[in-house]
Order: sequence, then structure tokens, then C-alpha cells
Amino acid sequence: MTKIIVNNIGKQFGREWIFKNFSFNFFENQSYAITGSNGSGKSTLIKILAGIIPATIGEIDYVYNEKKVYPQDWFKDLSIAAPYLELVEEFSLKEMIDFHNSFKKLSVKREELIERLGFQKSTHKSIKFFSSGMKQKLKLALAMYSEAKVLFLDEPTTNLDEKNISWYIENIKEVSASKLLVICSNQPYEYNFCNQVINLMLFK
Repeated sequence: MTKIIVNNIGKQFGREWIFKNFSFNFFENQSYAITGSNGSGKSTLIKILAGIIPATIGEIDYVYNEKKVYPQDWFKDLSIAAPYLELVEEFSLKEMIDFHNSFKKLSVKREELIERLGFQKSTHKSIKFFSSGMKQKLKLALAMYSEAKVLFLDEPTTNLDEKNISWYIENIKEVSASKLLVICSNQPYEYNFCNQVINLMLFK
């Protein structure tokens, strides 16, 4: 069983507290939505939970089968997709998938992932020539189909059209049952299947 135990964390930039006194326990096989207005700290919180940036105060414990996981090993258990994370644009689609799979194993084979994406005609196309929507869809697919116990998604349907929003909804429901899922979003259709909704505006 994977757990993330958050105890009174807060984040301060300069003299401004983005949020503080945030405590919560996240559990495996459960999905959580973190909501709040622009500037409430949703992206900041998900970066802290993922270990990308530190909290100013408070503590986070990562636990697997009742044993604490050290922060330097935490990255092995998680995958993340966000608009601000970059792909290697010089790679072709095939090369990008193989590169990702070399350090974060995928639960499906390359050809199946390309088929799920609907990118069969772009297998050898450089990522730099992908549209913003195609890039975001690829980020989502790599994160969702990684063999990781924890999945973080920040504003997952950014740059996606209606057809690909439907693709996201179909695929996230399929993969989320076996993961601890945290979604940062203000769009109900991105998270309306989640078990719990956490309003970050309550932690100001």
C-alpha cells in the first residue's frame, strides 16, 4: 500500500504565503482533485508532492507497505504530466517513447502506445513539429502508462480539443483504478470521477 502523509506544509515566496497548514493523507487506489482559483498554489502543491520543489514548512512522508521511502528514491514510484514539463523536441515520437521507457518503464509496448495515441503516421516525426495539443497528449500518455504507483496530473487537458479531451477522460479512468492519482484542475470534467476534492483556497 502506497501512502503520502502530508503534515502542515506551507509554501512561501518572498513575504507571501501561497498556502499553509495543509495536512492530508493520500492513499493508493484513490483519486484526488486539488482545486482553487488561479494563484491558489495548485501547481506549487503538486510540485511539492512530487518532490520537484521543497515546502517552506511542514513534512511529507512517502510510505510503501508501512515503510518510509526516502525522498531521493521517491521519483521511482511516480509519474507526472504538466504543461510546463518539456519533451525532448529533437527526438522522433519513437525515440521519445524509447527514451522514456529506458528510465520509466511503460505498461504497454511502444506500438500499442502509438496506436492508443492515434499517432501511427507520426512515428518518425520530430516532436518539435508536433502541435501543442499533440505534445500535451504525448505527455499524458507517457505519464499515465508508466509503471508508477503514483500519478500526478496538472491541468491535464491544456491545449486539447474536444476529441482529445474525450480521449483523456477514457484513458484516465482506465489507468487510475490501480494508482494513487492526484489531479490539479479547475475544470470539473477533468476530475469529476475522483474520490475526493480538496479546495486549496481553504488553506490560506
